[in-house]
Amino acid sequence: MPTATDLLTPLRQYWGYDSFRPLQERIVRSLLERHDTCVVMPTGGGKSLCYQLPALALGQTAIVVSPLISLMQDQSAQLAQMGIPAALLNSTLSSDEQSSVIAEARRGEFRLLYLSPERLAQSATISWLKNVPVSFFAIDEAHCISEWGHEFRPDYRQLSALRTHFPDCPIAAFTASATQRVRHDILHQLQMRQPHKYIASFHRANLQYMVKQCEPGTQMEMLLRALRRHAQSSVIVYAPTIARVEELTTSLGQQRIKALAYHGKMDARERRANQERWMSDEVRVLVGTIAFGLGINKATVRAVIQLSLPRSIEQYYQESG
Repeated sequence: MPTATDLLTPLRQYWGYDSFRPLQERIVRSLLERHDTCVVMPTGGGKSLCYQLPALALGQTAIVVSPLISLMQDQSAQLAQMGIPAALLNSTLSSDEQSSVIAEARRGEFRLLYLSPERLAQSATISWLKNVPVSFFAIDEAHCISEWGHEFRPDYRQLSALRTHFPDCPIAAFTASATQRVRHDILHQLQMRQPHKYIASFHRANLQYMVKQCEPGTQMEMLLRALRRHAQSSVIVYAPTIARVEELTTSLGQQRIKALAYHGKMDARERRANQERWMSDEVRVLVGTIAFGLGINKATVRAVIQLSLPRSIEQYYQESG
């Protein structure tokens, strides 16, 4: 079992940190000791490191289940830049690319492999995954498994079969927002065995929350003022519909504010290109539906603007984090 010094060495080498954030080291050790683990930690609290570091230390392949293509692309690209072998498997890849990833996974060449819950629900995936040296399963955005969560996704229910197909593999659930009812549902659905539970504080001293009432016809003017106030920073603007995303992107361009769109109906390549342009600071404003942003790690974001009320306080917290 790695000592504190052993863990600090890769932490410095790969992530560039000299110390852990609150709870991170305890969570990492739980996974290294092969315990089922449930983590509720606010966005920005460092959840991804909690499964990436043990995946690296164990030397096998951690399977990360994520509902968001943008998160998979962001994290796998960052890991590659850090020198940690990682890959994703989703609909954005050609059939040849998917076959290549599967072959490399069977050879144990990845420390982390990102899959969607829909992909993991396929019997063919379970079949080849049994030939992969899996260290543990990390379920990201785990609140999606619960009917009581604000982003319930039916395919997440299929994850209950992981315990049957991989009885010896630890399962870790990670979420930024889960009420006690949702937490209990997560533990039940994933059939966790005496899980270690880590519930972090949701207080974020570095965030300011503001709600402004818009009179008819004034929203665009208020948005422009906010964007000009953050003229040198990256900004995410959440719009309630795909049509509104397209309309806003065009309108901002007419106001000489470069903005990119991101929503589920876009061509996958265009969506990925827009994400990469925004991540590289080529364009600072991204207008998207809630399909964008969850799990995105970008230090220069200084404002998250929602143009309509989220469905719940939980969802608002998740988006703003």
